[in-house]
Amino acid sequence: MDSSMPRESGLSRGPAAAIAARVRDGSLTPIETVDTALDLIAAENRKTNAFTVVRSAKARAEALALEQRSDLDVLPLAGVPIAIEHNIAVEGESTLAGSVATDTRPAAADHPVVRRLRTAGAVVVGLTAVSELGLWASTESEGRISRNPWNSARSTGGPSGGSAAAVASGVVPVAQANDGLGSVRIPAACCGVFGIKPGRHIVPIEVGADSWAEMVENGVLATTVGDAALALSVLAERPDLAELEPPGRLRIGLAVAPPSRLFRVDRHWTAAARTAASAAAAAGHLVESVTLPYGESLVSVCLRWLAFGAREAANIVRPDRLQRRTRRHVALGRLVQRFRLMRPAQVDRVEARLLDFFERYHVVITPTLAAPPPRARAWHMLGWLVNVVVSARYSPFTPLWNLVGWPAASIPMGMHPRSKTPVAAQLTGPPGSESILLRLAAQLESMHPWKRTVKD
Repeated sequence: MDSSMPRESGLSRGPAAAIAARVRDGSLTPIETVDTALDLIAAENRKTNAFTVVRSAKARAEALALEQRSDLDVLPLAGVPIAIEHNIAVEGESTLAGSVATDTRPAAADHPVVRRLRTAGAVVVGLTAVSELGLWASTESEGRISRNPWNSARSTGGPSGGSAAAVASGVVPVAQANDGLGSVRIPAACCGVFGIKPGRHIVPIEVGADSWAEMVENGVLATTVGDAALALSVLAERPDLAELEPPGRLRIGLAVAPPSRLFRVDRHWTAAARTAASAAAAAGHLVESVTLPYGESLVSVCLRWLAFGAREAANIVRPDRLQRRTRRHVALGRLVQRFRLMRPAQVDRVEARLLDFFERYHVVITPTLAAPPPRARAWHMLGWLVNVVVSARYSPFTPLWNLVGWPAASIPMGMHPRSKTPVAAQLTGPPGSESILLRLAAQLESMHPWKRTVKD
């Protein structure tokens, strides 16, 4: 075989559940799965810029150690190569907030989500790119632009664009990512993979996430709903989340109107939500058109987003190295803090209206995005306002669910004929509805399957 080509031993591109099953029965070894993933990274990363760190030697050492474990035959993620976002602590690796360091020393210990994944048998093959401070809805930094595997002229979305690109290109079947304003769902939708953000207190959050005013959650990106459910069950230490029997008959609202009249929704993204709703109706669920009570949520989100930037900047080793757009963001955030513009009552009012609304519905379906991903370019070189306008125009649907801390997922629903990138629907539910969302998503996947990766 040509040494420049990646190995395709066994089920190299997943699904993760199939890889783990073969490792458990001994027909595939962890070192084989890891070597294949590393070969794929070498072949694909120069096209997508998904990975900032490739852990070649360390991942192989982990795989060899895994083979010696006495419980290998029962591990749910045995030998599965995974990617971790570069703002999460991985023992022995740097921890970045996009393009700037939060600590000059390698992490002394794994973050709890990394520890849980490794305990379940997964092997961390690399760390993925994230936008600076996790603020921006595209993923790029000095000398590095993460590119969409479906169309390299387009962005992966962000902030977790690296993780989404790694999964969509088939390098790893599962990746961890955190979601503050849609950071899992935006790149999942851009790159055509399934992504889920759990509600509050389901999965441990990253150190310092309290500065997001409880808006951040650790979630997963995967090529199938089953793989996402499996990984989330490990992260949450809840095996029941991996059980995907069809849900009972659900009352589902279809909400395609944007949160504000200032936003326009591309008809192909509206069609993605309608496609998901039609599939749900065909499965026997009661579906009707609704209007979500967004209220003042956009103002509340914006204030918290600004304040987050100011708080996170205090943790940066060299704040003078922040991008120009981020420095402006931090300055505005300090004004929000100084004048105490952020108040708990703002969120309480939004959540009260949503709780009343969801007394009538189990799930609401919206478009995940309002437009295709922006062009892949050096957005960090442009001004703050340009970045805000671009981000808001294509992603107005995701932030609400971070504001209230409720679960939400993005599920692929076709391709955009002009941008040649995927379109997707967002599934949302009240607190505690993670299992319902996953079961419904699995049902929709069976009725409306998608290409798992660009290579399929």
